[in-house]
Amino acid sequence: MPIESVNPATGETLKRYEEMALPQVNAAIESAHAAFLKWRETSFAERATLMRKAAVLLRDRAAEYGKLMAQEMGKPIRDGIGEAQKCAMGCEYYAEHAQRYLADEIVDSGSRKSFVAFRPLGVVLAVMPWNFPFWQVIRFAAPALMAGNAGLLKHASNVPGSALALEQLFRDAGFPEHLFRTLMIGSKMVGDVIAHPHVRAVSLTGSTPAGRDVAAKAGAVLKKCVLELGGSDAYLVLADADIAFAAAASAKGRLVNSGQSCIAAKRFIVLDALKERFERHLVAEMGKARVGDPLEESTTVGPMARRDLRDELHEQVEKSIAKGARLLCGGKSPDGPGAFYPPTVLGDVHPGMPAYDEELFGPVASVIAAKDVDDAVRIANDSEFGLGGGVFTRDLALGERLAADRIDAGSVFVNATVSSDPKLPFGGVKDSGYGRELSSYGIREFVNIKTVVVAQHGEQPTSSHHSE
Repeated sequence: MPIESVNPATGETLKRYEEMALPQVNAAIESAHAAFLKWRETSFAERATLMRKAAVLLRDRAAEYGKLMAQEMGKPIRDGIGEAQKCAMGCEYYAEHAQRYLADEIVDSGSRKSFVAFRPLGVVLAVMPWNFPFWQVIRFAAPALMAGNAGLLKHASNVPGSALALEQLFRDAGFPEHLFRTLMIGSKMVGDVIAHPHVRAVSLTGSTPAGRDVAAKAGAVLKKCVLELGGSDAYLVLADADIAFAAAASAKGRLVNSGQSCIAAKRFIVLDALKERFERHLVAEMGKARVGDPLEESTTVGPMARRDLRDELHEQVEKSIAKGARLLCGGKSPDGPGAFYPPTVLGDVHPGMPAYDEELFGPVASVIAAKDVDDAVRIANDSEFGLGGGVFTRDLALGERLAADRIDAGSVFVNATVSSDPKLPFGGVKDSGYGRELSSYGIREFVNIKTVVVAQHGEQPTSSHHSE
């Protein structure tokens, strides 16, 4: 069946693409493997030259790519242009640092020479989401290709144009033709790709159910996977916090990508004495958002990516209100075309409500009251997710202790909202997945960490006199 690109602002079908049949998919995998066998022999300098060229093209085409993202998944065009520019930064980062991150590490084991080598695995499959259709792919592809691997992309079915544009980007930058390929397939064929003997590992960013499915399929054939899944990031607003600043940062964090981000600020845990004041400020800040056509420069919140996602979010809001949540602003699903949803704030959020228990993947903020700091930490950790979180406080030592030692998440920011940065590892715990992207940790996920021991002829290394 065809794969369709639909404009979520208008409901208009932009283009239809034919899904690849299994023989075509297998041929693409074989071609990627053949390209890998040559690519792994190239030097880091050769790879870096091409990766820097990709960065140049990303900046040159930022407006074009921003428009494409706006049309396919509703991202405000200013944000899409910024996303393309961030991708360029990611490419440059790995072009500069990959060789150092993957340099051999000498180990004194008592042998003549022993070291740890980091060598490419082969073809790596990336199953990527629609919400950051360029950045999610680049943060996988830049380290994977710089490490000497080949890449296959199974992108979300509602952003096929972005998927093909990324394949063309790497081709135009001078990478071997089959080294990075887009597979125009639906989710049902992912298991066949994982099972192919030339596919050595999988990276998935997506929902927790999708992560469980991919992990099971990869585990069945003993292949490594990295999973970056959902999140319900909690932000603690402590007694000494600057409420106006915290509310402004919270609104910005909640509305990033129209609220459709795994690391968007979602649950705001506020000490009882501050709750009413914080709610007033947060409602005012959310009201400043400009909802509209994502192709307009002034738009800050576009439509959600699909109408079914908008309807699901509205149902979560209505169920939460039915269970006692207070609607402080928004909460009305608008008539007319498009998948728009207004910035919404819910107060008096408690366990048993979707706004407390589930991930709300759209522009809806949940305000939860806490008795004290310990209670706030308990509420923050009372979630199946553990991707990101934050603390607003003037006591930086306290904020650091809570972030480092007590909040159960992969990233915790103090007096700032969580964001991804090529210099820092990114990933989660619990149902938010495992493994890390970005930084030195990300590029080492998809390499063979190989022990090499060199002894004189006839010499038995001292460390190997005993069995395992």
